[in-house]
Parts: sequence; structure tokens; C-alpha cells
Amino acid sequence: MTELECVAWPPDPIDTARLVLRGSEARDRAAFIELFAHPEVGVYLGGPRPPHELERAVPEVPGQRRGLFVVELGGAMVGTVTLERRTAERPDGPDGDRAELGYMFLPRAWGSGYAAEACTAVLGWFAAARPGEPVALRTQIANAPSMRLARKLGFTEVARFEEYGAEQWFGLWSPGTRSG
Repeated sequence: MTELECVAWPPDPIDTARLVLRGSEARDRAAFIELFAHPEVGVYLGGPRPPHELERAVPEVPGQRRGLFVVELGGAMVGTVTLERRTAERPDGPDGDRAELGYMFLPRAWGSGYAAEACTAVLGWFAAARPGEPVALRTQIANAPSMRLARKLGFTEVARFEEYGAEQWFGLWSPGTRSG
């Protein structure tokens, strides 16, 4: 896969039943800092970052990069969904050159189906933008909610491997796979 460079970015906002997925804006800065500093969010992602470091490091308009969707609920950011190029250096199966789905949500948004709704919308957008291309996902085996979401979205296990001192799960989703 080439980078998502051939796809217009940011895309028009994607509306779901309850959410808006859009590019980031300056008003999202505090939520980005909260997301990366929150201890529960960072459990399977290498731990939280100190808020004072984030205050210095996070730009005025955070997350302005191709492949990052801000997930908005009721006018406020509650998480992000990303589609980024997976490089061949990372363990992931046969060819290593594909889009990888990622997601992070604030704890107040957990347990309401927002991640599934947002990821389903992003996968649908990707399938339309890049027809026929599969999407990869990896998560720690110990992250039970993320494992459930991966399966609910239609990802199928391809491999398990050790990385960052923990067992990781790697799965693939193909455009014909039902999600949600």
C-alpha cells in the first residue's frame, strides 16, 4: 500500500448514529492531553505520559496528520481512530506493508459501543477509498476489551508474537468482512 497520500485529507466529516469523525482542531488539545496522560488509557500503551510534559509537547492543533480521525460525541472529543501505514520492520505476517487500525478512547466513553461505531465507520471509509486493501490490527492479548472489539469488527487472527515485553495479537480485516 502506498501511504494514504492519494486520499484527500482530512476527509469530509463522517457522521454515524451518535458520533462525528473528523480531522483535529485546536479545541481538541485539552482532550488529547487528557487522553495521553490518563493512567487507564495508557495501561497497554506503555503507560501514561506526565501532563506537564504533554502541555509543552502537544501543538496548538494536535493530531494533524494523515490517517487520524478525532471521534466527537456531543461536540467534544472522546477519542481517536487512526489508519497508519504498517512498515515491514514490524512483526505482522507475510508482507508487512498495509494499513493498521488503532484506537484510543477516554474512559468516560468506554462501554457504550463508541469505539465499535467509530472503527466501523473508518473501516467503511477506508474500503471505499482503497478498495480491496486489507487492514491490520495488533493489540496486547491482555487487553480483553480491545480483543473483543477486534473480533466484533471482523478481524481474524493471523499471528501472536512478543513485543514490548507482552504477548501481542495480530489480525487482519478484509473489505468484504462484516463489522459492527
